[in-house]
Amino acid sequence: MTHFPTNLIPDCTKRLSTKNGGPLFTEKVDQDGYVWWYVDALSDDGRYGLTIIAFIGSVFSPYYAWARQRPGGASPQEHCAINIALYDGLAPHLPSAPSHGHRWAMTERASRHVVVSDAAFQVGPSTMLWDGAKLIIKIDEISLPIPARLRGLVIVEPLAIWHEAYPLDAGAQHHWRPIAPLARVRVEMSEPKLAWQGSAYVDSNHGSAPLESAFVRWDWSRGKQTATPANDAKPDKAPAPTFVVYDVHRADGTRLTLAKEFSVPAPAQAATSEFTPPPHQALPTTGWRIKRATACDDEARATVVKTVEDTPFYARSVVRSVVNKQPMIAVHESLSLERFSSRWVQCLLPFKMPRRR
Repeated sequence: MTHFPTNLIPDCTKRLSTKNGGPLFTEKVDQDGYVWWYVDALSDDGRYGLTIIAFIGSVFSPYYAWARQRPGGASPQEHCAINIALYDGLAPHLPSAPSHGHRWAMTERASRHVVVSDAAFQVGPSTMLWDGAKLIIKIDEISLPIPARLRGLVIVEPLAIWHEAYPLDAGAQHHWRPIAPLARVRVEMSEPKLAWQGSAYVDSNHGSAPLESAFVRWDWSRGKQTATPANDAKPDKAPAPTFVVYDVHRADGTRLTLAKEFSVPAPAQAATSEFTPPPHQALPTTGWRIKRATACDDEARATVVKTVEDTPFYARSVVRSVVNKQPMIAVHESLSLERFSSRWVQCLLPFKMPRRR
């Protein structure tokens, strides 16, 4: 196992393992497999958002897909990346505010550019660190397709930690673990100059085979009630729960709908319950003609607040819907593995996803 140089790790976290159940960056990853750690966040005023995804075995990488076609497969450790995306303009009804525009960066790097320990993951100049209570993300990247510096710090503080993982395929080769569905975030960017606080979500997916071998497509969303005051930052109030819905179309022709409610009824107390979501309602297709749908009550209408990622095989949006009579604002994703597997799509991706060998 390789550790970060000590000058990159705060004194309080030297030699720290995965205390309190946070991300374990030394998880075993099989040949042709993957693990990713995902963070998304929305600002309290609704203007800003971000997503950060750290990959070992970059599942959406054309380089990794091509490498897996060779005899013997591919090492996931040779295909690592930290993907960062910043969004603004998510609340056009609010008075104008300084805009940083859409910033997106994802440079894939080979193992010689990666340093890893149980609690820390460094890919090139960017790092992700779990200190036992917080996820600390140091960003230092160049965004594309228009080159611009992307530099700053994101600190995510879970309100509780969840430990259970859920299989997404019939063979249990692919699992989803909601690490911290309720969390707070502090964003301090120097380039672009930007600072905000808000609600956040952290999870992880782990698989022992390529995603496209098990799934055709899926829709996923994590939402919070808009009718309930945002109490996340108030220690004397129980925060509004987070609702997560997976709608998974598997390669074997079966379908999985997974619906979970996550709450913190008392400080640091993690509670999970299942609920029955309403049927998925179609949303407008994207500019790349990706189909998308989200759970919404029949008597209500789901709407897209803003599509923040529109790619040939993947879309991320902020949506409004009503689930079991509760108004929701949600981060929503639609993924087409059929599209990703097509040669023309994989030939487009290197223009936005460079690789450092």
